[in-house]
Amino acid sequence: MALKSRSKINPTFSMSSMTDVIFLLLIFFMITSTLVHPTALKLLLPQSPNQTAAKPLTTVSITRNLDYYVEDQRVSFSQIEPLLRKKVGQNPDIYISLHVDENVPIKEVVKVMNIAKRNKYKMILATRAR
Repeated sequence: MALKSRSKINPTFSMSSMTDVIFLLLIFFMITSTLVHPTALKLLLPQSPNQTAAKPLTTVSITRNLDYYVEDQRVSFSQIEPLLRKKVGQNPDIYISLHVDENVPIKEVVKVMNIAKRNKYKMILATRAR
């Protein structure tokens, strides 16, 4: 009694569906990467070998020309504290990222850090990796 297999398995493999999936993923990542804008300001941040993984709620930036920004909105120095109070509220576990061009005098940085100290905000100084 000889038993024969009625269905034969085809040993070839079609890559066309795999190529379609990879192509769709490529398009998805290209579109989503253009939607991400961390900051629109061009700042040359100071270098540091240490980095932190904390996620800030908002950013304060100081440009080379001593222009102040909260996120992408240009503000005067006197408007920084009320804007931060409005954004942060009473939450003590929120981080604020401070982006400062490396040519800005340290006294300008300290003025912004004093605002954070008065209001008990946690502030991170943004740097670029070495």
